[in-house]
Amino acid sequence: MTIYILKIQGTKKIPDYIQIRDEDFTLVAYFRINNPRRALSRCNLLDQQEQILEIANKLPYGKIHKLEV
Repeated sequence: MTIYILKIQGTKKIPDYIQIRDEDFTLVAYFRINNPRRALSRCNLLDQQEQILEIANKLPYGKIHKLEV
């Protein structure tokens, strides 16, 4: 399965978010980078949480990272 990880920059009032999209680029998960557990468990990606967060922390805003899971 291929997923795409995007990092969205927040504003002063809105925090940074991470989007996870599937092969068809449909939104699978949308969560704050400091609170991923619930969103990742809903889309059955909790096993890859560490890998996803490591990529998300290094990823520049507005860039897309392709990940095979």
